[in-house]
Amino acid sequence: MQFNFPVQFIVIALIAIVVLIVIVKNIKIVPQAHAYVIERLGAFYATWDTGLHLKIPFIDRIAKRVSLKEQVVDFPPQPVITRDNVTMQIDTVVYFEITDPKLYTYGVENPLAAIENLTATTLRNIIGDLELDSTLTSRDTINDKIRIILDEATDAWGIKVIRVELKNILPPREIQDAMEKQMKAERERRARILDAEGEKRSQILVAEGMKESAILKADAVKEQKIREASGEAEAILTVQRANADAIKMLNEACPSDQVIAIRSLEAFAKAADGKATKIIIPSDIQNMAGYVSSLKTVWDADVKEKQ
Repeated sequence: MQFNFPVQFIVIALIAIVVLIVIVKNIKIVPQAHAYVIERLGAFYATWDTGLHLKIPFIDRIAKRVSLKEQVVDFPPQPVITRDNVTMQIDTVVYFEITDPKLYTYGVENPLAAIENLTATTLRNIIGDLELDSTLTSRDTINDKIRIILDEATDAWGIKVIRVELKNILPPREIQDAMEKQMKAERERRARILDAEGEKRSQILVAEGMKESAILKADAVKEQKIREASGEAEAILTVQRANADAIKMLNEACPSDQVIAIRSLEAFAKAADGKATKIIIPSDIQNMAGYVSSLKTVWDADVKEKQ
């Protein structure tokens, strides 16, 4: 089975396909943080922001695709001379962003090369007014001065310089050697200071430990003496209480004179039985002897009657 299509139909179909391909190819999507600079018939026409756009084929042209992100460029070391005639190598890092894609496209032929040359020139001018010591100690000041000058100069190129950093400052070899010796001496001095402070702290800790130990020992001795004195006082108090209780019981018993005399003789006998070299005899001992003699007489009389 054969199909005969007219030639006109085939031509129209081909043209439709070509037109569709051309349209599809001229549909452009600008990604986030980007911008397209469009020229129409060779002249600037518009700047496309993020989104969907349609370009007229053969008439419109994307002149430049511009990134609006913050960019970083690291420039190689540049020789600079200080006011005291010291030549050193300094490399810089520039952070910038494009604020106007049109000016960035048409303002300067090679923006990065222009920024590099401008940075080198500005750096030489600033360092030329400083001595070596000031250059090494005034890095932040130099960064701010370069940034301000570059930011003003690059406004016409649609560029904003955010900050500038001096990455490395390399003096001549002999100066580097002298600086290294000075830094080494400074490190050694600080090490000695730290050692001395450590030794001082150690001695202080030892002294404090000895002091605390002495205090603890004194407190222990004090506590021991207090406990001993308290024990002795408690013992004396116990003896006194016992004596008082004995006297109280004796008074409550109401002993007769004969009982008291006999107890006195017992106490005298115990005293005499000791190792004392002197014995004091109370005055009542004679009466007590009389009591004993009377008792002996009564005893003898009872014995004779029984015989």
